[in-house]
Amino acid sequence: MKRRQFLSGAAVAGATAAASTFAKPALAQDVREWRMVTTWPKNFPGLGTGANLLAEYITKASDGRLKVTVFGAGEIVPAFEAIDAVGSGTVEMGHGAPYYWKGKVDATQYIAAMPFGLNAQEQNAWFQWGGGQELADKVYAELNCKFFPSGNTGTQMGGWFNKEMNTIADYQGLKMRIPGLGGEVVKAAGANVVNLPGGEIPPALQSGAIDATEWVGPYNDLAFGLYKSAKYYYYPGWHEPATVLDNFINLDAWNALPDDLKAIVEQANRAVNQMVLSEFTARNVQALDTLRNKHNVDVRPFSDDILTGLGKLSGEVLRDLVASNPLSKEVFESLVAFRTQSIAWSKFSESAFAQARVLPFKY
Repeated sequence: MKRRQFLSGAAVAGATAAASTFAKPALAQDVREWRMVTTWPKNFPGLGTGANLLAEYITKASDGRLKVTVFGAGEIVPAFEAIDAVGSGTVEMGHGAPYYWKGKVDATQYIAAMPFGLNAQEQNAWFQWGGGQELADKVYAELNCKFFPSGNTGTQMGGWFNKEMNTIADYQGLKMRIPGLGGEVVKAAGANVVNLPGGEIPPALQSGAIDATEWVGPYNDLAFGLYKSAKYYYYPGWHEPATVLDNFINLDAWNALPDDLKAIVEQANRAVNQMVLSEFTARNVQALDTLRNKHNVDVRPFSDDILTGLGKLSGEVLRDLVASNPLSKEVFESLVAFRTQSIAWSKFSESAFAQARVLPFKY
């Protein structure tokens, strides 16, 4: 029988010290450093800070194995070139809004928001339970990217105008910044549509280069000081009832990730998607109060004539747009089907409750 060998305390210490000189396991050394370019001004409330939060969640949850550094619009590439930088592999990740890429792949704008379409809760349900994630991945594969919904603004405001808007005819000749499908509808109403990244909106409105603009809602519009250059603030945001923000990842970089890091990225996006929506819900009411009571902004509802006219045009324009684009048509028809189901249920749930909640009583 062999005698057991016992090491003294000094020997154990020496062995531990010697072991520490050996190379660490390959897994511990497997650190990836990714750059995220965004379409937002650096640290812009809700949008830029949402991208920051995503980077923070991924870096922390991965224990530093996937480090993500955020760059605002213009720091590496201009806002509207973010998707090209990611798709080409210049950087690994981006954050923006899907309708910014409609000039590259038309179907992206349907993923962002559809006039008179889904609200935020319904939009998330479509992604998770209505085949939306799979369709979005199919669309973004055309850009060599993986897609995740990564924030939602909720229902937006209708926009800032330097003249009263009473009828659909008031859009004739109007120079307005409005992206996506809403822009196509406004163009059909006779407006001259301009597409500008967020950071270029305030000077354009102030200089008179545009007569009107939509941006997001009170929280972001207050931060940009849009009340200084436009007199009338209209609602509701018929054009963007729930605007999806996108996290897009170079497809090769995504496919190279191990499964645990893929899961971390996916769950981080789910968390940020909800956090950003919650931030807008909480901050918009405070900002609207400031706009109305401190800055005396004239907040007005769109007339029935305008909403009816825009609704009619929306149906015509969207059907015409998808007629010659099979991928856009596939996404559009999926959204329309889910919208029909959502409206049917909403009559007994959210819509019914919203009407009941305004009845005259107080807690």
